[in-house]
Amino acid sequence: MLKNKKILIGVTGSIAAYKVAMLIRLLVKEDAEVKVIMTEAATEFITPLTLATLSKNPVLVDFVQDNTGIWNNHVELGLWADAFLIAPATAHSIAQCVYGLSDNLLIATYLSARCPVFFAPAMDLDMYQHPSTQRNFHLLQEYNNMIIPAEHGELASGLVGQGRMAEPEHIVHFLDHFFKTENKNLSGKTVLITAGPTREAIDPVRFISNHSSGKMGFALAEKAAELGAEVILISGPVNLTVSHPHIQLVSVQSAQDMYEAANQYFEIANLIILAAAVADFTPETTADQKIKKQPGQEILEIRLRKTVDIAQTFGQQKKTGQVLVGFALETQDEINNAKVKLHKKNLDLIVLNSLRDSGAGFGGDTNKITLIDREENVQVFSLKSKNEVASDILKKALKFLS
Repeated sequence: MLKNKKILIGVTGSIAAYKVAMLIRLLVKEDAEVKVIMTEAATEFITPLTLATLSKNPVLVDFVQDNTGIWNNHVELGLWADAFLIAPATAHSIAQCVYGLSDNLLIATYLSARCPVFFAPAMDLDMYQHPSTQRNFHLLQEYNNMIIPAEHGELASGLVGQGRMAEPEHIVHFLDHFFKTENKNLSGKTVLITAGPTREAIDPVRFISNHSSGKMGFALAEKAAELGAEVILISGPVNLTVSHPHIQLVSVQSAQDMYEAANQYFEIANLIILAAAVADFTPETTADQKIKKQPGQEILEIRLRKTVDIAQTFGQQKKTGQVLVGFALETQDEINNAKVKLHKKNLDLIVLNSLRDSGAGFGGDTNKITLIDREENVQVFSLKSKNEVASDILKKALKFLS
């Protein structure tokens, strides 16, 4: 579960800092991405060069990089991380976090972090057992932080007892268990997702379609299943497969097929995400045989009729407790057009893509989205992988479900 997780490690001034080298090696071996912040005191126990080499990322110590004026942005660091692990966490650094005493980059990042924060304490036996330290542990947990308990053993002072920072293998196991069980906030929920293009038949050979690859919808399905949902994925023709056992894939061809399949499950769905690129029009008639080019024929006219508007139909039908998310792909006046669609179709949330954004749109592995909710709050995201975009969309949708 640590694969592709972004782990930010904060190292404070303790002899146990030497263990961080092995901790980073283990996390990198699990394919986690690791960044490190150190306090000035921590650099006296282990060098930033050592941890930078192991993490394959620069180690940050100060607010400003080498007096260049380049700011190490603690807010961005806190937003980047999936988890912030402070290890070793000294009694002093823990007290700073509890009371918000922000005099270094590490504490400033802690106060800005929106991700889960873990503390792996390291201190002498009597310090660990002192009522003030125990009270600080309690306050950290009240702030929804997690304590990875110190272990029993020989301490730097020569005493034997509880206070040793947990062994790197145990910390990695703790994090792995957390990510396996965290945020199962879709447990017991049914999520209906549409994905991919539709094909509107002209004759047995030809059809009208678009360039949708289905990657965004499939990424949403995988992420929703990881969060504990039972997922029904209605997909047009794509070259993708699903691997999660809690995803039921229903393959369709036309817009009408997609509507009929989705409508079968609409009533039982708690969250409906309409990520498919559904044709707005379909041929009025479909030829039984391949249409042949006639001698001298310069123009072939095909009459089109409107397809069912799945988003608007579901928007009219949705019940209290159901959350409906739609997509808008725009090329001009994007925000206003998306807001009109949001209200017209009675959506709770709309995901806006602009074809003017490089790296976004059809076919690629990345996307750049803007989320607009029914209160017209606008949240703009940077270019990310479609897996990360799926997490952002579901995180926002979950706020409506709760």
